[in-house]
Amino acid sequence: MQPKLDLQMPFSQHCRNMALFTIESEFRYEIVRKIIEGGMGVVYEAEQHGARNFVKRVAIKVVRQNYTDQNNFVNNFVGEAKLVADLIHTNIVQTYHLGEVRGMLFIAMELIRGVNLEQFAQQLTDKRCQLPKELAVFITSRVARGLAYAHSKTDKDGKPLGIVHRDVSFKNIMVAFEGDVKLTDFGIAKARGFLQDNEGEVVAGKADYMSPEQADFQITDCRSDLFSTGVVLAHLLLGYNIFKGATAEESRQRIMSHSIPDFRSLDMRIDDRLNEILHRALARKVEARYSTADEILYDLEHYIYHQGYGPTNETLGKFMRELFVQSMPPVFAESKGSTQILERTARIRNKV
Repeated sequence: MQPKLDLQMPFSQHCRNMALFTIESEFRYEIVRKIIEGGMGVVYEAEQHGARNFVKRVAIKVVRQNYTDQNNFVNNFVGEAKLVADLIHTNIVQTYHLGEVRGMLFIAMELIRGVNLEQFAQQLTDKRCQLPKELAVFITSRVARGLAYAHSKTDKDGKPLGIVHRDVSFKNIMVAFEGDVKLTDFGIAKARGFLQDNEGEVVAGKADYMSPEQADFQITDCRSDLFSTGVVLAHLLLGYNIFKGATAEESRQRIMSHSIPDFRSLDMRIDDRLNEILHRALARKVEARYSTADEILYDLEHYIYHQGYGPTNETLGKFMRELFVQSMPPVFAESKGSTQILERTARIRNKV
């Protein structure tokens, strides 16, 4: 039986004993308000209370009661928590704790004071403001940094986990008012040993951000996320998504067949080099695409920093605060659009 830590014993003595100890403690959370409500779960802002009046604001993601008896969903919810708990990176929303209260599962995670890119883009439209080209590239480069870290993550034995996010989209990219960019929601990610997956029969994600192979029910790897990253960059630059259709099915078809434009003709700010980056990221043939997130990260950062100075978190934070002055919305405010789940049989019927 593993001994417990005797708090009366000097810590130095514990170290000399070279024994393993555990500290038993209880996490106490008090719900402050509801942040967002989805079909399968609810996210709240909460206060985590500790000893001596310690208080930390966190976000709490809770499984809806009617999903708690669905084993596949519950297993994936737990798998997501275990996977992301070890993804500790400045451009990924941090997970703190997986808990269960009276059969209700929840994840405590980092609270981001900011908005997702859907809300960010809507504010740009409402204010009739154009996002500077350099900031569009900067935001995308931070997403690439988070992906580079996640894609290269290994288990405790050094074996690659093979993480593929599979839902890199405006909805799942947060921008804090301080200028930090955070990738979130690994709920449909693919990773060895963590989440159940039936890829090839079911495809989940935002249809207008999918890679062609993902939209076509094929097996994906990290290069799928890089296509989605290219869609994010193009959307930030142009102010609209060139693949978005009237329905999820139309968006999926456009992802697979819509011609990739010369972006220089769509926005005069886009020069030859940026056009090349976009076309390589959006290459439909996987072999012609960026092969790693590190590669696209290098090109994006070289593009904005090769002259010696470029945007920083502080630059983006200043832009954010000016954009949302006097109207800074609550963290994780409800977003438009949602993750779709498409079954392979639906695609077959549409082809007949």
